[in-house]
Amino acid sequence: MGTMIEIRGLSKHFGSLKAVDNASFSVGRGEVLGFLGPNGAGKSTTMKMIAGFVTPTDGKISVCGHDVASEPVAAKSRIGYLPEGAPAYSDMTPRSFFEFVGEIRGFSRAERDRRIAEVVRRVHLESVVHQPIETLSKGFKRRVGLAQAILHDPDVLILDEPNDGLDPNQKHEVRSLIREMAPEKAIVLSTHILGEVEAVCTRAIIIDKGRVVFDGTPTELEAKAPSSVEKNRLDWVFRSLTSTEAPIGDSHRTPQPTQASAEETQQEKETANTGGGEL
Repeated sequence: MGTMIEIRGLSKHFGSLKAVDNASFSVGRGEVLGFLGPNGAGKSTTMKMIAGFVTPTDGKISVCGHDVASEPVAAKSRIGYLPEGAPAYSDMTPRSFFEFVGEIRGFSRAERDRRIAEVVRRVHLESVVHQPIETLSKGFKRRVGLAQAILHDPDVLILDEPNDGLDPNQKHEVRSLIREMAPEKAIVLSTHILGEVEAVCTRAIIIDKGRVVFDGTPTELEAKAPSSVEKNRLDWVFRSLTSTEAPIGDSHRTPQPTQASAEETQQEKETANTGGGEL
């Protein structure tokens, strides 16, 4: 299992806020890493740094042997990224959006059309492929975002809440697709649903206040709960590892407005300064 993502001493500060604080981990081919944490813990910031959309304050990130800072084009060519909210050009149809992405990726017309047909089939977009994206449901918009992330068959997939807004059947389809792709890729997905980790992940990292507080398999995570806890064992462990005061059964805390707003505002500025965009 070769290392596909290597992160060492990664930090990101927004003024006095440490959104990510000295994180280090690696992800190998064949791994599906579930990235967990309370709201505002630094999950999305970390994923944006891996994808090259946010510049770290400190630390190094390499993707398939390419340094994200010094070799951004080479690194990004190996990454498929589904951002939070799955942004896309709302006046386009999924088909025209995928054609646009394919042209940017440098595909020939024949190769582009072949890949579009493949992702439309795999993500089950046949019924809406010629419908304006702005008219689609949240679940279909999410699937459009996932389709563009896998259009170029990348070695690394960074998926921020891939099942957000999907109904149970759609979630099952996405989980099946992730399992199908996993042997040949390194996949990182963020989620606040602990059951998602059990369903599809081979490994889990929990981040709290920007710091990694757990890194291991889902079985190892559940084993941290005492034998006296018979139900919701992952919930119990999650609460014990993070500084949440959420009641039993609630797997994440309410975000702190000052931290979340400061982080999001600065990220928006950085995205604007780097050209932004959806790809």
